[in-house]
Amino acid sequence: MNLYSSSKPYTRWWWFSNQIKQADIRFQLDWLKRNNFGGVEIAWVYPLPNQSKGPKWLSKEWSQLISFTKRYADKIGLGYDFTFGSLWPFGGSIVKKRDASRTFKGLSEQRLYHSWESAYSSKPGYILNHLAKSALSNYARIMGRALAEALKGSASALFCDSWEVNTKQLWTRGFGKTFRKRFGYALEPFMDRIDKYHHIRYDYRKLLAEYILNEFYRPFTKTCHRLKAQARVQCHGSPTDLLASYAAADIPESEAILFDPDFSVIPASAAALAGLKTVSAEAFTCLYGWKPRPGPAPYGRQELTADLKLLVDALFANGVNQIFWHGMPYNPKGGTNQFYASVHIGPDGSLAAELPAFNRYMQKVSAIMKRGATYSDVAAYLPIEDTWMLDRLPKKMEKPSAFFHWEMHYIRPPAELKGYHPLWVSAYFLKDAQYDNGILLCGKTRFSSLYIDVNWMDSDALIQILRLARQGLPVCLKRRPKEPGRIKTPAYNKMVSELTALKNVSSRFSKAAVNPPLVKGVGLPDFWCRVSGNDYYIFFAHPLAQDLSYPLSYGQSFTTKIIKSDIAIKTSRGYKKVRLVFKPYQSVMLKVGRNGSITQMDISFMPRGVLDKCPK
Repeated sequence: MNLYSSSKPYTRWWWFSNQIKQADIRFQLDWLKRNNFGGVEIAWVYPLPNQSKGPKWLSKEWSQLISFTKRYADKIGLGYDFTFGSLWPFGGSIVKKRDASRTFKGLSEQRLYHSWESAYSSKPGYILNHLAKSALSNYARIMGRALAEALKGSASALFCDSWEVNTKQLWTRGFGKTFRKRFGYALEPFMDRIDKYHHIRYDYRKLLAEYILNEFYRPFTKTCHRLKAQARVQCHGSPTDLLASYAAADIPESEAILFDPDFSVIPASAAALAGLKTVSAEAFTCLYGWKPRPGPAPYGRQELTADLKLLVDALFANGVNQIFWHGMPYNPKGGTNQFYASVHIGPDGSLAAELPAFNRYMQKVSAIMKRGATYSDVAAYLPIEDTWMLDRLPKKMEKPSAFFHWEMHYIRPPAELKGYHPLWVSAYFLKDAQYDNGILLCGKTRFSSLYIDVNWMDSDALIQILRLARQGLPVCLKRRPKEPGRIKTPAYNKMVSELTALKNVSSRFSKAAVNPPLVKGVGLPDFWCRVSGNDYYIFFAHPLAQDLSYPLSYGQSFTTKIIKSDIAIKTSRGYKKVRLVFKPYQSVMLKVGRNGSITQMDISFMPRGVLDKCPK
């Protein structure tokens, strides 16, 4: 399936559980087409007050309405994805008690509130057991049947939103037995006090991560394929090896700015390791902050395109190449519906006049950044074990999407590797990696060296790293790691000592580096590189797009300065000096040709209302 081939941005389309009319569907889809959107992702949510009820969830009337919408989207050339349920996480009346999420103490107390079904019932539904693929299978059978007709025609993706399942003492049938077999001791006596036993909690999280991957994320992708669709998945928030989880999807999806743009390097690395072309992002969520439902969002309907461009450029510079707006509420012509946690897409929004040009900008950059494959040279070990050994974030670091260290909100690629364009790797990928003729073959990527800076390293990872180092892989090991988990590996310290004694292992990256950096310079701007044949395409984000963090300040993008950065880029003819000139609101795209030529590509887009803030 060739999804998102146009590279035009999609938008999430909020369908409230109210009356939906075919005329309004046609009106909104036609409007999106005129404004250079590539398609929609339909999401079913709660009812709005004082409006007529919509069709019952998954009823024949509901399915017919969805099928009509898909056929009309196909007719006018718009793509169409589906959220695989109402609201998030997966749940509702179709989840029976036997398939509901469980904790160590029994049935989970978490319920699905404010879904499409809440228009008809005040009783919230169960949350799906994400640790049992049989539960997903039962859920998917009902959802798939309701969507079957709509999934005909052009290719679609089925969407799984970010992990919002309560994880406290998460459990499923057989978990304890599997744990005892795996780790050699019983977990049950410790569960009520598990936070006092960090190494036991680590073992629990290690097995939990494997359950989520093997019982939910992988089966979800298989389910999508069985329904003749693709899996577009946000794995962030889940207590898993995020690289392995993202790589299980067809389209790994990031999110910003509830997750800072730097986080996107994780799904982008997973895509590179798995050989996946597209890395999407739910963009502009809670741009200026978050207010609980019903909102409205801060500066709702007053959003500045200049601020949005700043954020989207940061996403491009961290590996994203397909944008999903968040988003557009269902509205009749002249309607006033709005969603509480997103920028407002519609003819009544402040962005309306600029949407065609801004969407063309995002389409152009996305298309370039899908060419070939992501450049890779240095692999950086993702500190998963460090985050699993920790628990909640300090209060001052929490935000609406960040509560635990294992959500990896604050993990950044090592600063000293910036010019090398590092990608993350984990033990999951290293177990099948091979080092041969000076190349580390890891998944679908090729690296020259491995960089490790962690406090804790699982013995499974250490075994693989030692194996590769014995084969000659240059390794930068910044410090001596410790083994997490209750029962220690007898030879662990001996293996660490052997690793550190190898001549190709050093605590200094300069000694482990094989190749010179792709880009050299002081204070390098954030950048991302794709390789297509012998040509390199490097996107440099405007310096103001660096280190963005939730929430943006209103007008944070405003500037009158021209910023210049002197760098050198590695080419087939050696290093060539380049002066990057960042005009206000503009990022830079360079093409490095096979003959060593460097040309700047035109990706200019000037937001409205900022010309008086630019130099003459």
